[in-house]
Amino acid sequence: MNIIVDIRERSSIITDAIESSGIKITKATLPVGDYAISERVCIERKTASDFESSLINGRLFEQMLRLKEAYMLPILLIEMGTEFRLGEPVITGAIASCYIDYRVMVAFSEDELDTASIICAIARHENEREAAEPSPKGGTRSFSDDQFRERVIANLPGIGLATARSLLEHFGSINAIATADENSLMDVPNIGKKRAKAILRILHDTYATK
Repeated sequence: MNIIVDIRERSSIITDAIESSGIKITKATLPVGDYAISERVCIERKTASDFESSLINGRLFEQMLRLKEAYMLPILLIEMGTEFRLGEPVITGAIASCYIDYRVMVAFSEDELDTASIICAIARHENEREAAEPSPKGGTRSFSDDQFRERVIANLPGIGLATARSLLEHFGSINAIATADENSLMDVPNIGKKRAKAILRILHDTYATK
């Protein structure tokens, strides 16, 4: 058995416990998640504090989307070393969104050793079903070229994935979007004058290095 652990995941307690159980660990830079178990299973580990911080700064649901797009069975594992500071409605609402909106399973552990135990149990289960080994490049749903194009456009001001797809379907390429004029951009549904101007500003204004 082999688990790929993202090099930014620094808990030696977890990795030492996993290796002590007889599971091999490989360190690599993962495009998404912290522990790649197989081609279909990847775990994103967060402490209670990490979970709240990512919820506050807006990164949580972006991470959940990327997990689901890369893996068939993504898991968010929340390590409850401390209590949540945010109110219960906020926390439960965020967890419900992970389940319902992003199809990411949420599990909880008590501490780092408990986290390691859960990771080992999942790895053994995957090994028993002879799941394919994980890859540092991502799971069975790692991004295609078109998905990368969608994400480039989706990061423009006021543009989400749905509108990015509409733009790419209409123009055919990122280059065609970049060379379009304001009126042409406004031919795409949900692109009004304000959004069209913002797109052109980001794509054409000079990069300020200071």
